[in-house]
Amino acid sequence: MTSNPLSNKPSNSKLWQPNRALSKSVETGVKALFALFAFVSVVTTIGIVLTLIFETVEFFQEVPLWRFLTDTQWTPLFTNQQFGIMVLISATLLTSVIAIAVALPLGLLAAICLSEYAPAELRKWLKPALEVLAGVPTVVFGYFALFTVTPFLQSFIPGMQGFNALSAGLVLGVSIIPLVASLSEDALYSVPRSLREGAYALGSTKRETIISVVLPAALSGIVASFILAISRAIGETMILTIAAGQNPQLGFNPLVPIQTMTAYIVQVSKGDTPAGSLAYKTIFAVGMTLFLITLTLNVFSYWFVRRFREKYE
Repeated sequence: MTSNPLSNKPSNSKLWQPNRALSKSVETGVKALFALFAFVSVVTTIGIVLTLIFETVEFFQEVPLWRFLTDTQWTPLFTNQQFGIMVLISATLLTSVIAIAVALPLGLLAAICLSEYAPAELRKWLKPALEVLAGVPTVVFGYFALFTVTPFLQSFIPGMQGFNALSAGLVLGVSIIPLVASLSEDALYSVPRSLREGAYALGSTKRETIISVVLPAALSGIVASFILAISRAIGETMILTIAAGQNPQLGFNPLVPIQTMTAYIVQVSKGDTPAGSLAYKTIFAVGMTLFLITLTLNVFSYWFVRRFREKYE
């Protein structure tokens, strides 16, 4: 005689019962941990900003603001000290313009290819490969610019010096392409499929649909990626320090050595300049200038996205 399996069913008292008190305690602990992480990041940011402010105020107690903005030379490490920040800003602007001239069109074209033309299987491999490029250390890009790109350009550009803004800007642009491509592709991919199908139903070709429908719909995300790329170019350090040189001069000649804001900060931070000296305090004034420029760009990016974001049901 066989027993009925249902007769061996355990009673409700033997079934597993969740420990709600323990679950609630764990949830509370996790929330507290995340809140602590957020608090630490906020406090760290505030500490950095306050340090920049205090040190910059001390700098401007010795150097008038008008000299900082109007001098045409930057020689704080020499006997005849000059503090014209426009020298460093012009160099930063020059390399950034070269970089974004490379990164923005190529990054956007790569994003369009991934989002609109690449098959799903190919896209699954191409996008991670593109993002891996973003993880290459910038010091590698810097030496690539110095030892490969510069000699190649010197072979057909007479007068180009070993350290120059052109090769540094070009390689900087290449290093930014993954950022532009990834963010722009996300913006394009988020456009609803129904908009594309509606354009096709009206007789539009794929190219016309991309230009007239997809790109305008993803405009806010694309512009945000462009602005982030510009901020990235302005704040880049190692590529410009290695390949562009350390020769601060006011001008926009891409064939000669220059010195950007970040490269100057690296130079002073090596330890040869006495801490607390006026020359040492210049890195905080330069850092504050760099911070204000990038903050302005990021705030504009945030405003633009909120102002022109397309919302779909």
